[in-house]
Amino acid sequence: MPDRAPAGDHHGPDHGPDHGHGHHHDHGPEVEAVDWRSALREKGYRLTPQRELILAAVDSLGHATPDEVLAKVQETASTVNASTVYRTLEVLEELGLVRHAHLTDRAPTYHSVRGHEHFHLVCRACHAVTSVAAAEAAPFIEVLGAKGFVPDLGHLTVFGRCANCEGVS
Repeated sequence: MPDRAPAGDHHGPDHGPDHGHGHHHDHGPEVEAVDWRSALREKGYRLTPQRELILAAVDSLGHATPDEVLAKVQETASTVNASTVYRTLEVLEELGLVRHAHLTDRAPTYHSVRGHEHFHLVCRACHAVTSVAAAEAAPFIEVLGAKGFVPDLGHLTVFGRCANCEGVS
């Protein structure tokens, strides 16, 4: 099987680091690594040890920037570099194994699709991130559907202030 990179590899390591925000995540039903391998093979990719490490890092971190994924992977594989992480995250996203959202104005944040589809609430004051199940946005989805629009909630990020920062108990 060929071990190819997708065309248009244009997200390089020019994204800055993303630090200082809280993470909240939920893990849904687990999908076995063998399923990753078959999904990759069907599209002409192999689940190389590096790809498996990167996918596992995204899973364990919940929500992570490429730099955070790189740091996690380098705990066990110090030879993996930033360009490999960026390229692999793109491949994994193309295959539907990870998604990204823009939770800050800096680097994209990646998360696994192995749980439920969700969107994100980000507090501008304390930077806490809350995952919300897509089903909770049903009325909003219906309004958009009436306009002939189907939203991609996995990329949706709503910015505002959390109850703690607003002083609401």
